Amino acid sequence: MNRGSVLVVGGGIGGLSTAVALRGAGYDVNVVELQEDLHSSVYGVGIIQPVNALRALDAIGCAEACLAAGYSTTAWGQMLDVEGNLIREMPGARIPGSELPPMNGLTRPRLHRILTDRATDAGVSVEYGKTFTTLADGPDGVQVSYSDGTSNRVDFVVGADGVYSKVRPYVLGEDLRPVYLGQSAFRLNIPREPEIDRIVLQHGPEGLAGFVPIGPDLAYLFYNTTWEEGRWLDQDKMADELRQRLAPFGGLTGRIRDKYINDSSQIVFRPEEWLIAPAPWHRGRIVLIGDAVHAVTPHLGQGAAQAVEDGVVLAECLSSHGSHEDAFHAYTERRYERCRLVVESSVAIGEYEMDPAAHPDFDHAGLTQHVLETMVLPV
Repeated sequence: MNRGSVLVVGGGIGGLSTAVALRGAGYDVNVVELQEDLHSSVYGVGIIQPVNALRALDAIGCAEACLAAGYSTTAWGQMLDVEGNLIREMPGARIPGSELPPMNGLTRPRLHRILTDRATDAGVSVEYGKTFTTLADGPDGVQVSYSDGTSNRVDFVVGADGVYSKVRPYVLGEDLRPVYLGQSAFRLNIPREPEIDRIVLQHGPEGLAGFVPIGPDLAYLFYNTTWEEGRWLDQDKMADELRQRLAPFGGLTGRIRDKYINDSSQIVFRPEEWLIAPAPWHRGRIVLIGDAVHAVTPHLGQGAAQAVEDGVVLAECLSSHGSHEDAFHAYTERRYERCRLVVESSVAIGEYEMDPAAHPDFDHAGLTQHVLETMVLPV
């Protein structure tokens, strides 16, 4: 059954997941990605997949491959003090009746390969080095002009093109910009030490170090730290800067610092930004998903999870409603408060990390557990 044609703008995690979900719902789907190839469209080192992400990936036939390619945990994580002593266990949450683990970690290139292969196998067309130039929404479809000089008409357009979305102005009609949290993050792939069998968070006097297993022999280190907006660090100075900032740490972080932080070229540095766009997340036949409407800082590992959920829910709504207007309204209603909780909770954790003394009663682990337990509820 052919239910119509959909253009997905953006070939990242959310865009590919949405494409697979829509293809499964009977739509012809084409993805355009501005980057020139699969490799260049992947950012970052590793990714956290909480159990709600695995549930959504299972709905599009990708969870099993992710579990096979990554590292599954029996609990969410634990918190350590600056010397490496245990402060608190963080059990995470499970979905009743499901065998899915509380968390899976894997590399971003592996996840991208899994999603791309699944999309291709499902019959999705993916074009790299291409994007749209104009969208003209009308009662019978959206006329699309592309960067390669071609054009066509599609039934719907999905904007999955990130926090600086070029599709978003067609929907919201205003210049929304993400908010810089005041933190930036260093990330680096490292060999997995035995104790990195879940997320390990270690609080320092300034900033927070963390470790995530992403394979049997691989993990990644991240360090969230207060950082002046607009300040950029030369790539060749990354290792020295990170070692200096981790100098107060003992325990696991101290050992990792001394053993593995020596190659600046392998360190990824990113500012942490957030956004929650006002509803509705559509106008006419154009709809937004993922970071285009709810950019999430990494403190709860939920950014990609929410984008994958968006795609699954959008496909469900289009399949179960008689008109696209009803479907898009239902999609936003099902997603808005859930995404807002994740965005606002992540921001709160980041603000606490930057200035613990200003938030003496803040319960980092407790808020994390609350969000994780909320996320296992039906989407």
